[in-house]
Amino acid sequence: MWQQLLDRMLSRFMREGELGVDFPDGTSRRYGPGGGDAVRIAIADAATVRALCLNPDMGLGEGYMEGRITVEGDRLHALMVLLLRNRRRAGLPGWVRAATGARNRLAAWVARNTPERARANVAHHYDLSNEFYGLFLDSDLQYSCAYFPRPGLSLEEAQAAKKAHIAAKLRLERGLHVLDIGCGWGGMAITLARDYGVRVTGVTLSKNQLALAQERVAAAGLGDRVALRLVDYRRLTGPFDRIVSVGMFEHVGSAHYDEYFGQLERLLTDDGVALIHTIGRVQGAAMRAGWMQKYIFPGGYVPTLSDVARPVERTGMWLTDLEIWRLHYATTLAEWRARFEARLDRVRAMYDERFVRMWRYYLVACQATFEVDRQCVFQMQFAKRADAVPLARDYMVQAAARARHAAE
Repeated sequence: MWQQLLDRMLSRFMREGELGVDFPDGTSRRYGPGGGDAVRIAIADAATVRALCLNPDMGLGEGYMEGRITVEGDRLHALMVLLLRNRRRAGLPGWVRAATGARNRLAAWVARNTPERARANVAHHYDLSNEFYGLFLDSDLQYSCAYFPRPGLSLEEAQAAKKAHIAAKLRLERGLHVLDIGCGWGGMAITLARDYGVRVTGVTLSKNQLALAQERVAAAGLGDRVALRLVDYRRLTGPFDRIVSVGMFEHVGSAHYDEYFGQLERLLTDDGVALIHTIGRVQGAAMRAGWMQKYIFPGGYVPTLSDVARPVERTGMWLTDLEIWRLHYATTLAEWRARFEARLDRVRAMYDERFVRMWRYYLVACQATFEVDRQCVFQMQFAKRADAVPLARDYMVQAAARARHAAE
């Protein structure tokens, strides 16, 4: 029964390209009109067929991770691109969409990011070994979208360009006090203190990140200008002249947006500037992908601009600048994937094959989503006063160019 149902689902779903499927009973089928990319998968058992029918997102992710779904030629990226393109054209059956919507509503109700739950969620992902992240990130351990203003940049150069771009939007002056919410391994805090002469307070919920970040601050001789703490942003008191947050807003949870932006306003000085860098969606309601929630980012949520607009409006702050980065994260993820695959022997020395397949699936799925599924990065600049930043954007370009020139 389940194989027949999956056969009907795929027959309706595949509108472009070709998907070949080897079923566990030995039969094979081809779906789609052809004429584009062709990918072939093999399904090992009936339980996986059933899982794909009931919850395609979870069934595919778990099936690949556990080796019950294999992709011919290891062309996982081609498979994800093919499926995402067809999902945009055909969508999933109505009953699957209804079940997914119900699960999303339940997840939104259950997954309240209280300070205690937020710390557990962060530990799930970020308290893997620092050595592991060092295998595929750049030398500064920037675990967020890099900025590629021109072709041919290395990952290290693009991450440096990202930090310079953000610093330009913050309008930094020597002696200002900057809050870094979600400071990670300390790269942003060190760069701002060292290159711009500011004081930085950084907060994180990851013990592993904090320990290494503090070591890096000490090694850089910046202990008098950078203070890093293991504390939830909601428990801070200000004021701060500048606030920066890179790659943390995705973990706030939509139920807490009023709380987040209210705290942002309370922490910021009257003439202060804040810069939030986050993954976002430019179309449709942001969905909570079940596999990603369970295995990679529990409590995570990718917002649309409409999700953000009302909570910001209720604070009274100005959205003084909005920039949407297209495809920069796809390029970043491609760099991370290449480094991850090049160091598989070292990854396997740390973790088992299931972990390897889980992280490969995560990196590939994210890259494909940024390539074809209208996911992007929002950089949002906020201020309490309309004149807190210049009225024309030229200052950002000029300051970023000066920073790049000084670095080079």
